[in-house]
Amino acid sequence: MRVSVIIPTHNEAQAIEHVLADIPSELTTEVIVVDSNSNDGTPEIAARMGARVIREPRHGYGRACLTGLAAANSPDVVVFLDGDYSDRPSELPILIAPIIEGRADITLGSRLHESRSAGALPWHQVFGNRLAATLIRLLYRLHISDLGPFRAARADVLSTLFLEETTYGWAVEMILKGALAGFRIVEIPVSYYPRIGKSKIGGTLKGTLGAAWFILSLIVRYYFRHRSPQRQGQRSSGARS
Repeated sequence: MRVSVIIPTHNEAQAIEHVLADIPSELTTEVIVVDSNSNDGTPEIAARMGARVIREPRHGYGRACLTGLAAANSPDVVVFLDGDYSDRPSELPILIAPIIEGRADITLGSRLHESRSAGALPWHQVFGNRLAATLIRLLYRLHISDLGPFRAARADVLSTLFLEETTYGWAVEMILKGALAGFRIVEIPVSYYPRIGKSKIGGTLKGTLGAAWFILSLIVRYYFRHRSPQRQGQRSSGARS
């Protein structure tokens, strides 16, 4: 299988070398670093390590992921990975195994397990992720525990989802649209460590609360957007009968 790894970055010079060095080269066809206006040498380090670097001047986590996806060279499987070395790229084999074995269409690396390093996720991030996962379980009947960034998906599945969120809501959009379309989403426990460098979103309580509110509202909005056409169809069917 052709496996493309996409890594969005912004000022990850302290971590990107560790990330790229840990990616199993025997399993990956290409590594794409999508850099958003770094001024600390991140793109230069990534290029020196052999990654294909794409400059994306427009802001947004989702924008970077979509740019990388559009540039990927005919992959069968696409892996998304942060550039801060909090997830371990060496665990890529266990993340993509269910897809390669035909048991899953999308896999999500869950950080909320015993293998999480102490202090890797602040309590407010743990709470926000569990709250969002609970809401998804109630509304979408999808049993997950986390919305982590380390994930993989079949490329043909991603193309049918028509992903469009350009912010950090992109990560939850993939899950919601995948669940609504009936694709098999499997959660895989992964280890998690304190990131190298400061978080752009989750490093502060204010940032986490803002992200949590956006994600929770997105979960509810997608649910009712899906339900409305369904109800209209049911009413039309009842009128005809």
